[in-house]
Amino acid sequence: MSNENFRRELNRAFDGMSGQPSPTLARRIRSAVAQPPAARSYYWMAAAAAVVIAVLLVGVLFVANPLHRPTSNVGGPAPSPSASPSASPPATPSPSASPTQASAPFQCGTTYGPITQNGPAVAYVSDVRTGSHPGYDRITITFGNGAPTSVEVKTQSNATFTKDPSGQTVNLRGDSGLLVTIRGADEHTTYSGSTDFKTGYTKLQEAQQVQDFEGVVQWALGLSGNTCYRVYLLTSPDRVVIDAQTGT
Repeated sequence: MSNENFRRELNRAFDGMSGQPSPTLARRIRSAVAQPPAARSYYWMAAAAAVVIAVLLVGVLFVANPLHRPTSNVGGPAPSPSASPSASPPATPSPSASPTQASAPFQCGTTYGPITQNGPAVAYVSDVRTGSHPGYDRITITFGNGAPTSVEVKTQSNATFTKDPSGQTVNLRGDSGLLVTIRGADEHTTYSGSTDFKTGYTKLQEAQQVQDFEGVVQWALGLSGNTCYRVYLLTSPDRVVIDAQTGT
């Protein structure tokens, strides 16, 4: 390209820029370009070209974003948390370890059993507990290795009982009683708790072991008032539960 054509193209590029720089700068560039080739150096031409390119870039950036607005972040909006928490599965209630009060009727003045069960040759008593609840007082006899052979409950109109095998007579608190006989059972081998509970409850006032001999265990219950009661033979663990009804 001839020098004349180069000057012409450079002038057109300069005049076509968006936004004119200062007139002094334009005159200086044109004056430098218009000098004879002998007076110019290649370094000066390179500098002039760099200035022109810089001005062009400034113009392009200005046109692309004339209001100098800040660029927005790329990407969609962050998801908002759910308005309501996700429902968790309902907790499964564990099975009740004790029978409910309404699960069996009370019987008054009659004998229960004997009720036979399948179990080991000897069922060892591991725990005896008493407790008072709305509507009844309770005694629970628990076995550690299985169910006893049979369970029988007899009522009596007094709280006097006979210990076996000694034949000793004992008077329990209360004015009526229940005699609980458990066959195929042993209490002295593994049970080390109390054998006489003076409870002070409304109905079940005292519970005392009166026999633990030759595979037979007996508990005497001293009651206040009449003898309305119910019996449960439960498993996991195996146990005999006797409720004496209060308010009667």
